Amino acid sequence: MKIASILPYKENYTKHGAGAVSLWISEFLRDSKYKKDTFIFGNTLKKKFLTKNYININIENINSKLHSTTKKYSEKIIRTIKDFEFDIIELHNRPIMVKSFFQRTNSKIILYFHNDPTTMKGAKSIEDRLYLLKNVDKIIFISSWVKKKFFKGLPILSDNKTSIIYHSIDPFKKKPKKKKQIIFVGKLNESKGYDLYCKSMFKILNLNKKWQAFSIGEEKRFKDFPTHERHKNLGQITHKRVLDILSKSEIAIIPSRWEEPFGRTALEASSRGCATIISNSGGLIETTDHSIVLKKLDVKNIVSETLKLIRNNNLRKNIQFKSRKFIKHKLKENSKKIDLMRLSLFPFTNININKKNKLRILNIYNVAQKLNHRIYNLSLGKKFTNGFIRNGHDVIEISDRDYMKQNKSFGFFNLENKFNQYLKETFKNYNPDLIIFGHTENINSEIIDDFRSLNKNVIISQWNEDPLMTNLTETSKNINKLKNFIPLVDHSFITTNPSILNISKNSLKNVHFFMTPVDKNIECFDVYKLNPTNDVFYAMSHGVNRGTLKDRKTDNRANFLKKLINKSNGIKFDFYGFGKQEPIWGNDFYKSLLNSKMALNLSRGNPTKHYSSNRIASLMGNGLLVFIDKKVQMDYFFNPNEIISYDSIDDLASKIKYYKMNDKLRIKIAKKGKEKYFKLFNETKVCKYIIDKSLGKKASLI
Repeated sequence: MKIASILPYKENYTKHGAGAVSLWISEFLRDSKYKKDTFIFGNTLKKKFLTKNYININIENINSKLHSTTKKYSEKIIRTIKDFEFDIIELHNRPIMVKSFFQRTNSKIILYFHNDPTTMKGAKSIEDRLYLLKNVDKIIFISSWVKKKFFKGLPILSDNKTSIIYHSIDPFKKKPKKKKQIIFVGKLNESKGYDLYCKSMFKILNLNKKWQAFSIGEEKRFKDFPTHERHKNLGQITHKRVLDILSKSEIAIIPSRWEEPFGRTALEASSRGCATIISNSGGLIETTDHSIVLKKLDVKNIVSETLKLIRNNNLRKNIQFKSRKFIKHKLKENSKKIDLMRLSLFPFTNININKKNKLRILNIYNVAQKLNHRIYNLSLGKKFTNGFIRNGHDVIEISDRDYMKQNKSFGFFNLENKFNQYLKETFKNYNPDLIIFGHTENINSEIIDDFRSLNKNVIISQWNEDPLMTNLTETSKNINKLKNFIPLVDHSFITTNPSILNISKNSLKNVHFFMTPVDKNIECFDVYKLNPTNDVFYAMSHGVNRGTLKDRKTDNRANFLKKLINKSNGIKFDFYGFGKQEPIWGNDFYKSLLNSKMALNLSRGNPTKHYSSNRIASLMGNGLLVFIDKKVQMDYFFNPNEIISYDSIDDLASKIKYYKMNDKLRIKIAKKGKEKYFKLFNETKVCKYIIDKSLGKKASLI
């Protein structure tokens, strides 16, 4: 994976005086598994860059209201990276640059906000931020405060495209040797509260002759605030030296008036064992759980809290110990989160094709070109093709619905006859050993007879994934259609236990249950390794072809979900196709699924033996903890440490709350569930089972 990390224009990416964004990039780069293939682009006149993989973009500053320096900067970077073919472009603090990169590159785009988004060009308006949510692949905020600013005024939307990843730091391994000194780090201006710090030092140092005060930083418009003679300003120094001085200081003071997006200094000070005093401003309180937060930001309170720390050794030492021991944001942990987030933007590909010559298979199903392939991850036909090929067979796919739609425009009087003729000619050219079809209205008894007349040895099988329980009025059509084909084909494969069908034993012997397969290149995520923000995911559709909500359409699932929500206070649900939340498909389905820890597998109609919607493969196969009704009898395949069964809505609500509070157990079960599902029902094994059954061989799913 090749990554381009784009700094804001004139961000200082040097060892002497690096900015907060530069420190973020360089520090997270160190532990990234993609560090050798990551390049940082920026513009600075200084030398001694933080890392070797920095590429400087030289442009002249444009002091004009008619021309944008940032636009010129973007243009030159785009020209520079043209030949790199980056998989990901990461833009830091410049939402105004998104449109250029989105329109002129094919890379995934991650946008990082290090400051209040509503103050930046390209994110100020609600329209700007909606554009970003639609077109950027991932948006990262450095604090909860920054994220709240971004979503201020926006309608309530699913925010699966966004994450919070804080500035982070390495723990200080050695116990620091402290000196009687107080420290301030930051710009030397009133926004940072430097004037308050200077004034406070008069009284604090006068009362404590053995103590000293230091400040680190600079300010272009520096104002020389009066302060104590034992308060020394060290100016702008390297970040390494800043951390060294913090490790030797007893107390750090961050009295910022400005709403800090995060407050990196507070994180660094507390990690180095400083008893840290902060204002309650912006994201400062998110830096550490062990600091003194000023009730009122003025000299009196700063003096009072500082003197308490100086005079009470036990209090000071206790805060210092907890600050250093319980660091809230660690570099290695958050670096892994960033890499996982990057990886989640791409499906895994690891196809292992057996090249032995075996069967020729004609696979007829709805490829869904007319739907722009938005059901690729749910398509059984696609998984069958993959599974057949990985078993060493050859496959030709025919999409009956797409053929009919595409040829309508040519004005064929009898389109059905035209399609049948196409199938026959394809059959003559290919001479398949096996024909398998499913969910098609365009295969009939006539074409099946034609197939057999062309090759009496051809094997024909059908599959059906629709619910077949008799308690659903709309399933009578599914059952009748299946029954009509059973005498015409050699074998039928269904996702409901065949025992529910009211047919003769002789017919029933060629009807076989199969579970929706998982595919290693489709169900390719391990959600149990991630840190999702939602608790429970559920996606319901109102019809694959329509793809959107249907007015006044409701069923027992909607009522069930409403009751579940009412019984589950404190649970963060992420439901789709429910209420006013539209169904989701394709990549949007995955982005939402990846942001939930658990999932509900709830199918239409009354729970029926072994029947589940095909989404069970998406849920278990991607490593979510899955809940399913006990009456579906999934315990035939899975143990209680692989899937969670419930016997009532109250039982379900209780179990959701329990596993929300027991993360380790939730992760363990989700992992085992995925492993078991892939062991029993991977695409290769299920397809081998279908072929073996079709050929009349003995075969079993488990």
